Amino acid sequence: MPTVSMTVNGKKVSGEVEGRTLLVQFLRENLRLTGTHVGCDTSQCGACVVHVNGDSMKSCTLLAVQAEGAEITTIEGLADGDTLHPMQEAFRDNHGLQCGFCTPGMVMSAVDLVKKNPKASEQEIREWLEGNICRCTGYHNIVKSIQQAQQTI
Repeated sequence: MPTVSMTVNGKKVSGEVEGRTLLVQFLRENLRLTGTHVGCDTSQCGACVVHVNGDSMKSCTLLAVQAEGAEITTIEGLADGDTLHPMQEAFRDNHGLQCGFCTPGMVMSAVDLVKKNPKASEQEIREWLEGNICRCTGYHNIVKSIQQAQQTI
């Protein structure tokens, strides 16, 4: 089995994986970072979004070996110790958390959106989130959360 090495949430990690191991599997099963969820296995729901070298990416569409040497940030790496990231705070403040299953992927996608388009309109936010599915249909509060976070990030 190949060995894969990467930096996850600022820590260098490595592990043996089968060539077919998805990044999301490596994160959850090898590293026990279970904040990244597997929602659909078809890359439609976005519950597995993480940052790979600073860009949001669905970790169910990437093999772990393809992330060799990459910088990965998961939802566990977003907060600064006990201090939540402004996007996490905004989700909490606006009830954007809903049931919480899609939340990690939504937050990671939203952070990337604000980084790339800090003044995104409501329409641009909704279009950006088309790759993330909230089964609670709580998009309104998620959009409000992102709009609040835009003011502080």
